[in-house]
Amino acid sequence: CGSLTKAGVRMLRLLFCRLLPVLVLLLAVLVGYIAQSPIPMGTLFWLLHQPMLLTFTATPPVPADMRPLPRPEGEVFRPLIGSGDEMPAAGLGTCCRATAYHDDSVYNTVLWYLLQGGRHIDTAQLYLNHRPIGRAIKEAMQRGVSRDEIFVTTKIEAGSFGTNNAKAWVPQMLEELQLDHVDLVLLHFPRKWMGFFGGVDEFQSCCGCASPRECREQTWEVLSAARENGLIKNLGVSNHLIYQIEELRALEKAPVSVNQLQYHPWVPSWQEDIAQHCRENGIQLMAYFSLGGAQNAGSVGVMETIAAIGKKHGASSHQVMLRWAVQSGMTVIPGTGNPAHIRQNINAYSFTLDGEDMAAISRLGEDKEFAKKFMFFGGPESQTL
Repeated sequence: CGSLTKAGVRMLRLLFCRLLPVLVLLLAVLVGYIAQSPIPMGTLFWLLHQPMLLTFTATPPVPADMRPLPRPEGEVFRPLIGSGDEMPAAGLGTCCRATAYHDDSVYNTVLWYLLQGGRHIDTAQLYLNHRPIGRAIKEAMQRGVSRDEIFVTTKIEAGSFGTNNAKAWVPQMLEELQLDHVDLVLLHFPRKWMGFFGGVDEFQSCCGCASPRECREQTWEVLSAARENGLIKNLGVSNHLIYQIEELRALEKAPVSVNQLQYHPWVPSWQEDIAQHCRENGIQLMAYFSLGGAQNAGSVGVMETIAAIGKKHGASSHQVMLRWAVQSGMTVIPGTGNPAHIRQNINAYSFTLDGEDMAAISRLGEDKEFAKKFMFFGGPESQTL
């Protein structure tokens, strides 16, 4: 750096001699902070959403005198193999938006949802919001919502796989949610870091497993034992491939009751193959990104075909997409922190699409150029091992 003496390279000197080392140091500190946190992937998710909190609109508090509204007419339930439990087909997602990473908004969102008649809450260890959700459930129960009516889904993050980790996670999860049991636990991803990094030995340092398969199977055995003890009522998976589902079924422990996956008209053929395999084996399907995901929900909402169907039924485009998914056999978990939108999502039960409507929406999936806009988790390239 000392050899740079010409005035024309002062900016380069500043960049490479001053700013770049500082940026490298800050990046190293950030990576170290993430790596040393109890749930590194959850911390990364949290950090990525922090910029949104600078401009977001917080979910308003629920009035102190508000009491539970009736559950929606025409509510649909999905029977779960192995327990006979019925899972509400329309839930509330608590991930991947600014209000999902703001504890007061999480609390208010879940309380609004439960008091407006919703009963299925989807969360995860990765989302770092068990505690405000637990407080909201407790408050809803104090206002008259029965615990027996509330269906709570959560997910164990891949970094907590393995016998010892999973055994420690179950009581910690219940303590955070302030519950004596949860209704459904899913294995969130079959691999660490969503399969974007690592390899066959990726679980050795965190979980003591020789392979991803060994870690998944150890975790399933621990959760099956927790199910036998009444701490978990049902088990399932998320973002798993067919062969990974079959490996768990071959253990002959708890049945695989649910598979949560991205689902809408534009899913690729490999995703549809997974969905069909689950249908053929009695495994219920739970769809995330059923409105197209954060990056495409706006585009989906203004499509002429969907808008026209919505006008026909006096419904919004988003309600139409949710209803299409429900009538396609999916359980949906749209996420919002807006009380009015929460009510709209619950009211997706209030109308029925006819065969022509369903076919017209399904045909939208033939637009392969639009389908390229979507990012899919759990694909064969990233999740195999």
